[in-house]
Amino acid sequence: MNAPLTHPPGLALEALAFDNRYARLPAAFHTRLPPSPLPSPHPVVVSEDAAALIGLDVAQTMRPDFVDAFAGNALLRGSDPLAAVYGGHQFGSWSGRLGDGRAHLLGGVRTSSGTLELQLKGAGPTPYSRFSDGRAVLRSSIREFLCSEAMAALGIPTTRALCVIGSSLPVQRETMETAAVVTRIAPTFVRFGSFEYFADMDDVASLRTLADHVIDGFLPHLRDAPKPFEALLAHVARRTGELIAHWQAIGFMHGVMNTDNMSILGLTLDYGPFGFMEAFDAGHICNHSDTYGRYAFRAQPRIGLWNLYALADALGPLIGHPDVTRALVDDHYTPAFDAHFAQRMRARLGLATAQPGDADFIGATLGLLQLQRIDYTLFFRALSGLPGAVLREARAVIDAPLRDLFADREACDAWLLGWRARLAREGSRDAARKLAMRAVNPRYVLRNWMAEAAIRRAREGDFSEVRAVFDCLRRPFDDQPECARYAAPPPDWAAGMSVSCSS
Repeated sequence: MNAPLTHPPGLALEALAFDNRYARLPAAFHTRLPPSPLPSPHPVVVSEDAAALIGLDVAQTMRPDFVDAFAGNALLRGSDPLAAVYGGHQFGSWSGRLGDGRAHLLGGVRTSSGTLELQLKGAGPTPYSRFSDGRAVLRSSIREFLCSEAMAALGIPTTRALCVIGSSLPVQRETMETAAVVTRIAPTFVRFGSFEYFADMDDVASLRTLADHVIDGFLPHLRDAPKPFEALLAHVARRTGELIAHWQAIGFMHGVMNTDNMSILGLTLDYGPFGFMEAFDAGHICNHSDTYGRYAFRAQPRIGLWNLYALADALGPLIGHPDVTRALVDDHYTPAFDAHFAQRMRARLGLATAQPGDADFIGATLGLLQLQRIDYTLFFRALSGLPGAVLREARAVIDAPLRDLFADREACDAWLLGWRARLAREGSRDAARKLAMRAVNPRYVLRNWMAEAAIRRAREGDFSEVRAVFDCLRRPFDDQPECARYAAPPPDWAAGMSVSCSS
């Protein structure tokens, strides 16, 4: 088991050094305005790991001025709050101007590894709120916090979450709920839809300014390319392919892959009705607002390509004909996705080398899980502990951790014969393989029932379950006896749980 994470003493709030590059962009990119105060704010949960990213002293997170700052009640010195404008395709249809309807970018904080932007989500209305109240609710804020930090611990590129600040302020959604603000951290919150907005406006000058902002601020090595804007699109295509390959391999479902929810840096952005695969079903739809299954699990790689085509079309004025821009996407997205998905699935299966027939074996494995509806996370974690060779008469006992997941144990036995034959072909050694597999096959993921249980307690003013889930998910690959309940299949009350876009 890994030692608990510790961090050296950090900065006080007033010592954070802001460098507000996005605020220096022309007025067409944003509207400057302060957050709306949140009445009677109180801390719900804080990520010490995220605080360390901006060099913030963990002890600061318990102070009233921390709560006020990240509730939106007091401005941090040097910040320059604004709401950014962008557009987007939502469920395949162009939605025109969207923008930060309930988010305020405080600014960028300089760190030893670069500038990281701080954004308050749920901090009140902006000119882009489209008649909404500009607030987020406690339920969605806890879900975003937990999943942001859980994804980071799994090694998946993501925005981060510093804290959730709650309030007694009532907010009407399907039912009456209470408001909360979640503070997000990322190098930039620029999205595919940021480029689409200016392309739709035929504002080529702003389109160029935005592309230069991304290259110079976050991808400076692309400036030396013969055609920097083509290099930018190719880079985004590769990073997006790698990201979605990681999603598919780990069993993560985003739920709302609109182009305004796609990060230009290839980060997982905007956690709404997400989910982690439980009983494997490639057609699973985690968002009950997604009537036609546009964003079903199996569709995510295809939607990633669709969204990149939308970005490519938006960058057309800087690069050339759509045939050129879309060919760039084709040349970089699919190869990146295929290579990284195969690599990650081989790692999950304990295969150290690439061999002919691996794609078929991976496909057959997923087909078996689909047919038997096996819990995706439990399958790979149980597999991580099995030996590469076992006497026939001992198989029922030794393989029991995996076989017991199957209603058809003979199907499991047949698959294990093929798996062990594949391990034998590369001369796999159990000790090293098991160690490697446990480093990529988590014991714990954020199941919807875990988040729901924490939310129910939090609504009663008890945030201990939020903290317990968070602490467990900080070390998803470690066996943690105190977290055994989180490694179990969902309880009966959580069967069939789905999540909507409402937050």
